[in-house]
Amino acid sequence: MAGPSPLPPRLEAVLGIGSDLELRTTLQHIVDSAAELTGARYAAFGMTDPGQEGLVEIRGADPGLAERAGADEQGVTVIDVPIHVDDGDGNGDGDGDSDGDGEEFGRLYLGEKLDGTRFTDADRQLLRVLAAQAGIAIGNARLYETARQRERWIEGAAAVTTALLTGGADDDALMTVAHRARLLADAAAGVILQPTDTGGMEVVTASTLDDEDPGDIVGTTITPGSPVLAQLLGGEPVFVDDAATDPRLTTPARYRFGPGMLLPLQAEGRLIGTLALPRRRGDRPYTDVERLLATQFASQAALALVLADARRRRARLAVYEDRDRIARDLHDLVVQRLFATGMMLESAQRRAVGDDDVREILGHAVDELQATVQEVRTTIFALQQPPADAPTTLRGKVLREAAGAAATLGRRPSVHFTGPVEHRVPYPVAARLLAALRHALAVAVRRPAVTRVEITVDATAVLPDGRDGVRLTVYDDGGSGDATTGAGPGTTVIWQAPLENGTLG
Repeated sequence: MAGPSPLPPRLEAVLGIGSDLELRTTLQHIVDSAAELTGARYAAFGMTDPGQEGLVEIRGADPGLAERAGADEQGVTVIDVPIHVDDGDGNGDGDGDSDGDGEEFGRLYLGEKLDGTRFTDADRQLLRVLAAQAGIAIGNARLYETARQRERWIEGAAAVTTALLTGGADDDALMTVAHRARLLADAAAGVILQPTDTGGMEVVTASTLDDEDPGDIVGTTITPGSPVLAQLLGGEPVFVDDAATDPRLTTPARYRFGPGMLLPLQAEGRLIGTLALPRRRGDRPYTDVERLLATQFASQAALALVLADARRRRARLAVYEDRDRIARDLHDLVVQRLFATGMMLESAQRRAVGDDDVREILGHAVDELQATVQEVRTTIFALQQPPADAPTTLRGKVLREAAGAAATLGRRPSVHFTGPVEHRVPYPVAARLLAALRHALAVAVRRPAVTRVEITVDATAVLPDGRDGVRLTVYDDGGSGDATTGAGPGTTVIWQAPLENGTLG
């Protein structure tokens, strides 16, 4: 005669497995409850898809437990129970039967009862009820974890958008995307690749774990002809199970990584680049949910990059327009007035017949006005240079060196140009001139009590041997600070060279 049903007194334990929404904790409750309810010495939960959800096995099991499932060895019965989870499309049977049509999430294994007996039909019946409840609990936990993942990725995308739209250079913006994506994806690296002029792609920035140096990753290129390149340049995502063995990947750095994603950074029809999120070798592969969330993050990050770039361009255009206005005002008002004043003084100088002192004073005033006009014109040229771009002309490079010295001197050196320096001075001579200028400024900033530094570049100079040349003159009014130069107070350093790139004159 059958004994009383074991279900009512143990119903609380069965229902308790769904009390936690964290997936690993839920699975641990399932295993612990199964062992407690059946009196099993060994219990384990094996994933149908190893590595899915970041889990492999819950609770240690007797070695070979899964292989001996269903066998009867020396009076010890080992049983396994499949646990199905509704796949989200209504395909589960919904009646609590663990053998329904839902996705098989894993199998529950139990072996060797503590009292040495075999598992009974009542044990199996109880495990079927437990498995049905476990399927519901696992489904809820997975939904909760998916919601948490979505929340994290949405918050991360919002943080990236905020960071990009509040300023920063292009390189900083790309690093922000790479770093945040690496953290969200739990990846070993966050890498940004951009198309090259030769038709390939190159790693331009990388965020790695704290103990790794991204230097060997940045600069890595995917050359034209690579099997994966067509997909990346076409804006298609690429998912990799193992970077080291995937034949589509050809970069040397791939041997360091395992599962990975390469996601297009594309917005408004513009391909900015590719976001790569590789994990270490041996790490779990990305789930479908993670791939979807990362793809959505890449799309939003690309849009934020485009908006941030447009914002920087507008700000830069506003700076250009403001500088152009200042330059026009200086040219149309200040220079013209100074020039007119100089002409008046020259006229007065010619009329001051017989008074040498007055003529000398007027001559000095004319010279000062001409120097002021030259300084204003140099300032106008500096205002017309792009503020964020490196200068490409000799004139612009000289002004940049002068600006760099101003930070140490406390005031900007005055700069004068004579002749068409851009057209007359060839590149090799210009490079040597800039090196001489940097050295002269370095000496000047070390000298005590410097209040004035003047730089003159004369592209119309004639060298002692009669050849056309360029002459650099750097004057400072400081005291002696470098014994090797033989410099005294009010030092003038002169460097000159022929324009045909000959030896130093």
